[in-house]
Amino acid sequence: MELKQAYSYCERIIADNSKSFYKAFSLLPKEKRKAVWAVYAFCRKVDDIVDEGSHPEPELKAFRKDFDEFLAGSIQWDDPMWLALEDVFESYDMDASAFYGLIKGQEMDLTINRYRTLDELLDYSYHVASTVGLMLLPILAPGRTALLKDGAISLGYAMQITNILRDIGEDLSMDRIYLPQDIMRKYGLAEEALGSGTVSESFIQVWEELASIAEFHYDRAFETINDYPLSSRVPVKGAALVYREILSTIRSKEYTVFHEKHYVTDDSKQSILQCL
Repeated sequence: MELKQAYSYCERIIADNSKSFYKAFSLLPKEKRKAVWAVYAFCRKVDDIVDEGSHPEPELKAFRKDFDEFLAGSIQWDDPMWLALEDVFESYDMDASAFYGLIKGQEMDLTINRYRTLDELLDYSYHVASTVGLMLLPILAPGRTALLKDGAISLGYAMQITNILRDIGEDLSMDRIYLPQDIMRKYGLAEEALGSGTVSESFIQVWEELASIAEFHYDRAFETINDYPLSSRVPVKGAALVYREILSTIRSKEYTVFHEKHYVTDDSKQSILQCL
């Protein structure tokens, strides 16, 4: 398989699975854009093993072994994702530990379906989301990864908490509750009440406390956004602003997250990106 075909395969994955990220990162220069596609394909593969795999635990273990072999210089030449990723690792100073961190985060989803505290939730969010930002930093801001690391971690926290607040109903259907138990207790929200799908005052209070934590981390991420090279600054800020808008969308829909998944409209995305 040719490298061009491998990158096209990765582009289709991000285009089909994350229109917001695809739209934002399409603003990058061509080489950086292609590298982001390859990293996204890796992330999607890990995610799909956990959410859709018939035997996710051994499949994830096998995937970790495949990554070990990839780093050792042995790639699966017939797999376009590994072929594209090899080119990325040759072109940029990639951080392999971030890739392993993401795999660990997905392993957490196989064994943990409740979170007792906010700290536990942030640890999970680091592994499944902040690691993605750390994977992308060498592509988006070569030579500036140390400067931007904390902001990238905060952006991961913010986006993952946003995901959690959007996907409450979907997660419940898989017997997963990511809302920390200590925050639920603080406002008197019982797990049984979540199961009823009622948008109560206590539910809104829990939701809004987590939303305020997400917004705090969006703000922290924006503190260093101008330290990105100009070619990367606009896509990163655009992706963050579009994701943050999900929170406003849910508020406008009166927190109806139990039976509905809310998205930012294409017109809103376009307006956000045009203002950058």
